[in-house]
Amino acid sequence: MVLVVVFGASLLVAVLLSGLAARTVLSTSFLFLAGGALVSDGFLGLIHITPDSEIVSVTADLALFAVLFTDGMHVSLPKLRANWKNPARALGLGMPLAFVFMGLVTHFLVGLDWTTSFLVGAVLAPTDPVFASAIVGRAEVPAKLRQLLNVESGINDGLALPVVLVLIAAAGPRATSAEASAGKIAIELLLGLVFGVALPLLVSALVRFRLLGAEPKLQPLLPLATGIILYATCHLTHANPYLAAFFAGAALAHVSPEAKEPFEPLGEELAELAKFAALLVFGALLTPKLFGDLSLGGYLAVILAVLLIRPASLLLSLLGTRLSRKEKLVAAWFGPKGFASVVYGLLVLQSGIPQAQEAFTLIAVCIAFSMVAHSSTDVPIARAFDVEDLAGIPEPDDDAISRPMEVTTHVRA
Repeated sequence: MVLVVVFGASLLVAVLLSGLAARTVLSTSFLFLAGGALVSDGFLGLIHITPDSEIVSVTADLALFAVLFTDGMHVSLPKLRANWKNPARALGLGMPLAFVFMGLVTHFLVGLDWTTSFLVGAVLAPTDPVFASAIVGRAEVPAKLRQLLNVESGINDGLALPVVLVLIAAAGPRATSAEASAGKIAIELLLGLVFGVALPLLVSALVRFRLLGAEPKLQPLLPLATGIILYATCHLTHANPYLAAFFAGAALAHVSPEAKEPFEPLGEELAELAKFAALLVFGALLTPKLFGDLSLGGYLAVILAVLLIRPASLLLSLLGTRLSRKEKLVAAWFGPKGFASVVYGLLVLQSGIPQAQEAFTLIAVCIAFSMVAHSSTDVPIARAFDVEDLAGIPEPDDDAISRPMEVTTHVRA
């Protein structure tokens, strides 16, 4: 129950400070990371969570699924068909470049073997828009930029997973044949895609039966029920839940727009809660010992991963596009490592490969550094696009008498 109390206290502080966070570099994501670290074994010792604790993998898995499901609902298929080239460049060129560069840096600076080094590169290749919500979620920011970051981050989780699983199999002491692993992974991805598209279509068809249909106050629960069934089905059948979540969200928004609109506020809040819970638990893993175990070369690799590898890879992939220079630079910077990397990093740690602990330490420190760096710079950079009234909170009038600010229900990452 200590963890529940800490979560409630962190949530209360995050909501109370959300008005300030919406206009400054203060990040509510950092509050949950710091809260988890403070009560962990590394400091106060109130809770005892280790990387192999079930709560770590469950919260990260649920958070990633919820975030991808709601992100998928923001994808407009007609707009995507008209503007697919930039996301395709980021996924087809930028992501592989980041994967290769990170693998090279990990091998030469950290000293891991080639297979494990490229495994680290695959784990850190996916990006997460949750920690750049002031960019992705603001209508004032150019649509092509928002779509690029949102589609890239929604799809690259599923693209990275097969590479991660194959490299884990190759690095393991009981490595099976690459062909068998690749075939199994392909089936899991295909099942995820099929379930993600088929289930929303089925639900939409049921709603259209004359005798069926949800009354208005229960309409928000229709996508929620779909998501719960999809999540359980994917885990029962070993289908890829992350690919299924993103495509289910997109399919549901396309075939049932009447269900999407009432669900959006509920879905966003549920995704926020899942994300904050995962951040708190992940923060409990960030002990002084974890940071102390990373070598100087490891810290240099982390800095290069965030400040050079992602920006350079995406800038190269966007050469020749019609995006402005400012848009390219913003897209290149906002490649935060998020819940996909947390989940994949835990897969590495629990895989039993020879250098699993060293790889996880590097991955965890890189994720923590990225979360803080990106979630504390999204608002200042969003202001470069003349974004006003962030999070619905007006700037205070110097001549006005101070009064309590109204805080929206959506808390910035």
